[in-house]
Amino acid sequence: MIELGILTVEDLTLAIKNCVNSLRGTRKIGLSEDEAYDVAYCVLNFFGYSDRIIDNVLESGDRSIFYELEDIGILSTEREETTLYDGREWRIHYWLFKRDEMARLIEGVGEQEVKEQSLDEMYRSFDKEWERGGERLR
Repeated sequence: MIELGILTVEDLTLAIKNCVNSLRGTRKIGLSEDEAYDVAYCVLNFFGYSDRIIDNVLESGDRSIFYELEDIGILSTEREETTLYDGREWRIHYWLFKRDEMARLIEGVGEQEVKEQSLDEMYRSFDKEWERGGERLR
């Protein structure tokens, strides 16, 4: 597995594209190279050279992108609780890069070839015969 140093926009673009394209068969999604680059550029503008940022810097639209990246395994969250001087509890939420998952995606391990298949082809590929109402279906 490759060792990630400073995460570049090209690396993050490749990780996003590989991950999203591997999910295309089940979730019917996909990104062009330019769309993946735009997402990577936006995310890296928040992180800079850090692996962790505070959630408070995000606006609603940006947070939605971060949730999508969390869903596909590139980001994760953590929270910290602290007690204020007046005794109240305060929660701080952070976003973190999952570097091990990104390294795997950059290498293309998560990328799978998605084959489009018609319903007829899918049913023909079943190993056994199915019965319904006394008649055999092949």
